[in-house]
Amino acid sequence: MEQQIHNRRYSIYCADVMEVITQLPNASVDLSIYSPPFCALFAYSSDPRDFSNVTSKNQFLKQYDYLIKEMARLTKPGRINAVHCADTFENSGKLWDFPHEVIATHENHGFDYVSRITIWKEPLKIRMRTMVQSLMHKFIVEDSTKCFPSMPDYILLFKRRGETQVPVTHVEGLTEYAGEVPILPNMLNAWNNKYDTKFTADELWEYLKSSRKPGEISKLNHYIWQRYASSLWDDIRNDNTLPYRDSKEEDDERHIHPLQLDVIERLVELYSNPGEVVLTPFLGVGSEAYGAVKKGRKAIGVELKESYFKQAALNMQEIERTLYEQALDTAPTLFDCYETGA
Repeated sequence: MEQQIHNRRYSIYCADVMEVITQLPNASVDLSIYSPPFCALFAYSSDPRDFSNVTSKNQFLKQYDYLIKEMARLTKPGRINAVHCADTFENSGKLWDFPHEVIATHENHGFDYVSRITIWKEPLKIRMRTMVQSLMHKFIVEDSTKCFPSMPDYILLFKRRGETQVPVTHVEGLTEYAGEVPILPNMLNAWNNKYDTKFTADELWEYLKSSRKPGEISKLNHYIWQRYASSLWDDIRNDNTLPYRDSKEEDDERHIHPLQLDVIERLVELYSNPGEVVLTPFLGVGSEAYGAVKKGRKAIGVELKESYFKQAALNMQEIERTLYEQALDTAPTLFDCYETGA
């Protein structure tokens, strides 16, 4: 293996993913979150070990099958693998139902397909980032049979067959919200109809947070779950991503974009306990590992491309600094210890 960084919060590797995960022990991973390299979309590098650097879809699926076989071995019974994917365009312009292939591969290796989350994307931003012709307005004028809606992303959730040995619990419910619009109009109307005081959405959100007592499951917790429980996540902040532009090389495609931290933090919160292990076999610039460590989990990540790995290392150092500063802010001062006799 080329480069490795290990500490008490994470282990990240610059290496071929298959070289790393085959060395990990059975049933050692509590949650996995990752985006497989979409072979029909772009190649990340010219390295022959790169999953996306293939000559055909069948070649990619054969490699992917090897990976999922190992993921099944590593995942604890009853626990979740979350796969970020999308329908992808072939050179002819036709769509390839890539999520279908992901589902079939997991079901062949001991996972049950349990849910699909749709992540809405703003069409104009997608057009500017990918330059896909089917979103060009000029074709509405010239020939609208060439125009098609912007494709969403999906999170496919798979559960490893078997009985869960350690349940994922939330004793106080969900207390933190990762997203843009936590209060829906119907929630605001219901609250304002109940009281003479009229709130704005922001005022109501702040009131709910400030009025919640420690250990209490309140309206706040129910509101968060109501949003997370939706099969359409239309409140993800598209630009809430880790720095990645400095890691790009000359042969990179222009539209590489890390998974949003809102998505990662929701999945980590929903499907793992603090202190558990979160694996991402395609580390990229470190988004999934960063989100896991931020939420108090331990992360394992593997990235083949050195420029991405170097950026991931910088991003992981940043979350360590953030956690250290937060700990300093909450640590008792000498005066506090004197006052309490601690």
